[in-house]
Amino acid sequence: MSIGIFDSGVGGLTVYKTISEYFPKLDMYYLGDTARVPYGNKSPETVISYSLECAGFLVKNFRIDTIVIACNTASSYAIDAIKKQFGVNVIGVVEPGAKSAVAVTHNNRIGVIGTRATVRSESYVKALKALKPDVQVYQTACPLFVPIVEEMLIETDVAKQVVQMYLSELAGSGIDTLILGCTHYPLLKGRILEKFPHFNIVDSSQAVLECIKELKIPTEQSGIREIYLTDESPAFETLKNVLAGGLQSKKVAL
Repeated sequence: MSIGIFDSGVGGLTVYKTISEYFPKLDMYYLGDTARVPYGNKSPETVISYSLECAGFLVKNFRIDTIVIACNTASSYAIDAIKKQFGVNVIGVVEPGAKSAVAVTHNNRIGVIGTRATVRSESYVKALKALKPDVQVYQTACPLFVPIVEEMLIETDVAKQVVQMYLSELAGSGIDTLILGCTHYPLLKGRILEKFPHFNIVDSSQAVLECIKELKIPTEQSGIREIYLTDESPAFETLKNVLAGGLQSKKVAL
């Protein structure tokens, strides 16, 4: 059996990389729906439809034991539909991230950054409140973070200025913990900590890894690594050496 990971684009490769490094012999298949990225500005119905197609591609073509939804927007809207339709283990990024944040906060003030759709869904607010009803949650959409990562502008003054612009108000609210509610954002972790070193940063890819460990699925396989995209992606070409070990992608139609 193997793990299938999908995202609306290439940001989910941060999750892929974390799992791949920890389980070097696990068979892994990644699908980025680059023809229809981003999901963050789509309706919930469209996100669910696209997500079912992505999960279906992985289940039908490979011996998938577990699906990881490496997309916060898809995790916010489509996880229940995928569980119902495919009958395999399904791990999203929202609940693991919320669980980690509740475990590390000291003052019960947690910030969440993500796409507009993730923030609008209040999926993290609901997950955090379910775990700890008295927690205070502060959210901010950070739409410029994705292009900064995909253009590899991480080390520039532009990145530093945008981090300051988006996160100053959150810092002023007194949060001590920040959930990176988009799988692109871990690449900006260093820039965030430069400006706000007191934040406990929650990277959902690490939280997802812990969930996979808990499943106790067989991980001693052939170490297959395959990456599929639904369209050409300049962002993948930019990030593949950093996140995908230099692997080439294969183009598929859903």
